[in-house]
Amino acid sequence: MKKIIIAVSGASGVNLGIKALELLPNTIEKHFISSGHSKVVLKKETNNIIEHSNSDISASIASGSFGVDAMLIAPCSMNTLAKIACGISDNLITRAAAVMLKEHKKLILAPREMPFSAIALENMHKLALLGVIIAPPVMAYYSQQQNLNEMENFIIGKWFDLLEIENDLYKRWE
Repeated sequence: MKKIIIAVSGASGVNLGIKALELLPNTIEKHFISSGHSKVVLKKETNNIIEHSNSDISASIASGSFGVDAMLIAPCSMNTLAKIACGISDNLITRAAAVMLKEHKKLILAPREMPFSAIALENMHKLALLGVIIAPPVMAYYSQQQNLNEMENFIIGKWFDLLEIENDLYKRWE
């Protein structure tokens, strides 16, 4: 069974990370981490999810031997992104990301701030050179979304494409 970590950091855009978690197929073992700031908006229950405390750096997903396949941090705060870029592993989100890097596993970051500062862009560039996929929640209009739900599905569908998870969440380019 494929193992995927979904983490949310920061409060703005947490709904995208939660929705991505909920839309993952039940054939995937889902691990979930949320930062303290994102807990404010997390009051939903979902199925087939193993939730980890962000302060538990001894959790199974903090070890490369556990065998996680990929990790998506959506949204990814600039603080979390900077910590990952500098190798700081002071919580489970940043530790799990460090494991993804050292194990050469797929790590996708969805930075949520706009505009990006030169420092943030430098951190993203550094991470991209290490193989991290930088995939902010950016819209494309060819799939002709009509409402917020369809816009969110487009973004999540693109993330699932990167995670190699089949989906029909958005209208593809024809």
